[in-house]
Amino acid sequence: MKIIDSKKLTNLKWLNLFNVSYVDKNGNHKIWQVASRAKNPKCVTKDFAQPDAVVMVPFHKSKKKMVITKEYRVPLADYEYGFPAGLIDKGETVQEAARRELKEETGLEITRFIKIGPSIYSSAGMTDESVSMVYIECDGDPSNDRNEGSEDIEVVFVSREEASQLCNDSSLKFDAKAWIVLINFAEFGCI
Repeated sequence: MKIIDSKKLTNLKWLNLFNVSYVDKNGNHKIWQVASRAKNPKCVTKDFAQPDAVVMVPFHKSKKKMVITKEYRVPLADYEYGFPAGLIDKGETVQEAARRELKEETGLEITRFIKIGPSIYSSAGMTDESVSMVYIECDGDPSNDRNEGSEDIEVVFVSREEASQLCNDSSLKFDAKAWIVLINFAEFGCI
């Protein structure tokens, strides 16, 4: 398998579509469509070092509960349970982005970084978008005062039992990463 080049198909601010030319394992020339936040897809530039976004997995110190979000998502035309998350700004570290995004989306403050994960990919068949899972302790009172007009976010505190109830409700929509972490929290008490 070898990547040859790419052709940009759209010219949008946050996400673009590319035709990526490659040679498959049998020597056949093929095209794959890839969505990317980068100017050129990472499979061409090989720039996989910096994640595009952060996903915080917060545990509230005072309440002794996990913090999740219930956020309206246009592609789902519904609310999705997930974690606070956001894009990393140019020149920003993962830690700086995590502090900023947690404050903007929930009003909460990071008190301790527990674990910062590497770049991970949740839909590599469609996109090269990567996130870093940032496990944190936080404190403070929730607020959505810093949410943008396009954000409809509710902060939800969950115990292990409440996480189990949510994860077992098939009528709810979940971010895949959040469901995996929540079901482990419910079953084993760890984040």
